[in-house]
Order: sequence, then C-alpha cells, then structure tokens
Amino acid sequence: MTALGFQLYSARNFQPYADIFVKLGKAGYKEVEGFGGIYADLDEAGLKSLRADLDKNGLVMASGHFSPDFLDKEVQKSLQIAKILGMDSIYAPHLAADQRPTDGAGWLAFGKRLQEMSKPYKDAGYEFGWHNHDFEFVKLADGSLPIERIFEGAPDISWEADIAWVIRGGADPFAWIEKLGSRITAVHVKDIAPAGENKNEDGWADLGHGTVQWAKLMPVLRNTKAKHFVLEHDNPSDVDRLITRSIASFKTY
Repeated sequence: MTALGFQLYSARNFQPYADIFVKLGKAGYKEVEGFGGIYADLDEAGLKSLRADLDKNGLVMASGHFSPDFLDKEVQKSLQIAKILGMDSIYAPHLAADQRPTDGAGWLAFGKRLQEMSKPYKDAGYEFGWHNHDFEFVKLADGSLPIERIFEGAPDISWEADIAWVIRGGADPFAWIEKLGSRITAVHVKDIAPAGENKNEDGWADLGHGTVQWAKLMPVLRNTKAKHFVLEHDNPSDVDRLITRSIASFKTY
C-alpha cells in the first residue's frame, strides 16, 4: 500500500505545527514534506527539536522544498537541514514571476543551473529534482515549453510531478507522465474543484472531492520511480477536513 505524505505548506495558516503533527499522526500519515518557511531559519538545536516533535508523532520528513537561491548559496545549511530531519529527497519548488526566463534559451540556462546546483546534494546521496507549477506548461515564442527546456538543461535531475498544476497549465497529465515518467521520483497529490466552486480555497479541493482523475492516475504513477506521494492543498479553509477526507480518499486508489 502506497503511503500518503503531507506537504506542510498546506497547514501554514493553521498554527502551531506541533498541533498539526498530532493530527497527522492520528489520521494515519507517516511522512511529511517540509518547505523553507519551516526550517530555513532554524539553528541546529531548533532542527533537532523539530525532528523530535516529528518522531513522537510517528512522522518522517522524507522530502523537503528549498528555494533555488537557498540551495545555491547555503549548501552546507541545506545539507544540515536534510540530514538532521532525515530527508532522502530535496526539491527546488518554484521560481518567482520576476525571476522567470521569458524564452527557451533562458529556461535552458535555468535547467543548466539546476543541473550544477544538484551536484553537492546528489554527491551526498540525496535525490534532487524540480517541482512544477503551471507556468512550465505555457508555450514559449519558439513553440517549446519551459518544462522541456528545464529538463534538457538538467539531464540528471528528477521531477516531483505536481499533477494538478500540470492540469492547470492546460496540459494532459497522462501524456506528461508517459513523456517524463522516468524522471518522476515524487508526486504532489491534490485536487481541483469543479469550475466556479471553492473560490475561497483558490479553486482547489480536498483529495477525492474534485475533478482530477486520481483513480486512473495512481496506477500509472505507481509504475514510475515515485517514492513519495504527497498531499497538498494550497489554501484549505479547514485543515482537519483536508487531513481526514484526503487520506480516506487516497486509500481507495
């Protein structure tokens, strides 16, 4: 049975995280995925305290998001975070709008930057990859897509496939799983509300309560090298409902 993890970004508006860890443990989650806002500013003692809090709730922070700039400039700090928290996978998650290239050459150069950035982390034994949003699937002037250029420039990194963002980018997730399936080492599992619904949640939905075809996607994704399936909801209105309903749905796939 594939385990479902929980991206802690989903609970950023429902503090403290100590309470979230209790809820996740009781609901049956075994893994969480971290992000920079949780650990980037913690010293060694703070990181060890966070690890202890996870441990006592039966949780492992198996993967984490780190901004590209942090991964570039804070290599030793990033490695310390990953080691103390027990991660096996590191993902660069996003590029702010004002930093995004505007043409194919720029995205290729960014891919090459990721390729170079990955080396100390891969040398230390970590999986290293890119996590997508929707903008990577918007066609460029030369007809190519940023996602193609990124992976062309970074032949040795993996892909944390955020399926709902692929769909929001206007792309077919099944086609992209087929095309880049050999790169997939983690998957973001989230759902999209029917058109016009859940506007207070930016149009997202609890897993199994939206329009994404997870019952068909999961068998295909299980045939990839994905080690982590991570629940995410970018703006939930009720974190308890998200936690309980989503894991219940996931168990049916």
